[in-house]
Amino acid sequence: MNLSTRQLRAFLQVARVGNFTRAAEQAHITQAGLSILIREMEKQLGCRLFDRTTRVVSLTPAGRRLLPVVERMVTDLDDVAAELGAEGDAARQTLRIAATPLVSSNLLPQVFASFRAAHPQVSLRLFDADLRDVEAMVAAGEADVGLGFFFKAAPGLAREPVGRFHLMRVAPMDGAGEPGAVGAAPWSSLRGAELVGLPPGNPIQKVIDQHLAAIDRADAQRTAFNFFGTLIAMVEAGFGTAVMPTFALAACRRHRVRIDVLTKPKVGLDFYRITKRGAYETEAMQAFVATLEKALPELSR
Repeated sequence: MNLSTRQLRAFLQVARVGNFTRAAEQAHITQAGLSILIREMEKQLGCRLFDRTTRVVSLTPAGRRLLPVVERMVTDLDDVAAELGAEGDAARQTLRIAATPLVSSNLLPQVFASFRAAHPQVSLRLFDADLRDVEAMVAAGEADVGLGFFFKAAPGLAREPVGRFHLMRVAPMDGAGEPGAVGAAPWSSLRGAELVGLPPGNPIQKVIDQHLAAIDRADAQRTAFNFFGTLIAMVEAGFGTAVMPTFALAACRRHRVRIDVLTKPKVGLDFYRITKRGAYETEAMQAFVATLEKALPELSR
């Protein structure tokens, strides 16, 4: 036995109306099509469900026994379908973003404001976490999009560049220059500087150390801090000079530090968004990524 929902709904319609012609009209199918559905259903069940006369269509004892069961099944199905549809609509209207703390506090507020102004119907949720936790949240389906400097794609995740930043020198103010202004300086300017940085295992620090090695300044034992915010504050306090991507410009401008994009060479780092491989990309996600890509160039200079 393989009854279809079309057959069950056809049975209910005829049982409620008591007339094949009117039941077919209300179901928006032909009377012949409705009759075929009922005959196939009766054939599968091995019994007649309706007594038919020229004037009246009435349920047989078997039909009356079947009616409450079919009503319950169709009602349950409709209720679940409505709930799932509502949940799907809510999911499509909620976008969960995971990002590292400095990205969350310095890049995303402006992006969120622009996005919400253009898409007020979409609710944004932000989770700030370290890079590994961002990857884990996206992989587990707890976040729709992850943002950060992902130098390698983790298993099960897809990554796509959405912006590009350059490495810059952040130094204590020496009395010259204006705080917040962005200048330029060669890597060789770091030869005589007291350097502080991120832990040696940090992926961004690994890139920085490759270029410091070219000027004989690679030093795994230098003072290190886990977060860019702490690093910037320590530079302002005179503990040393740091190298970091220009995505930290907004944070640097809240401190009295000197900012110079490093040149000779000018080193760029791609900024990525990650998603769970094979996950459906909603219109909200597409719109958010477009807003992000438009905003990032302004936030990096």
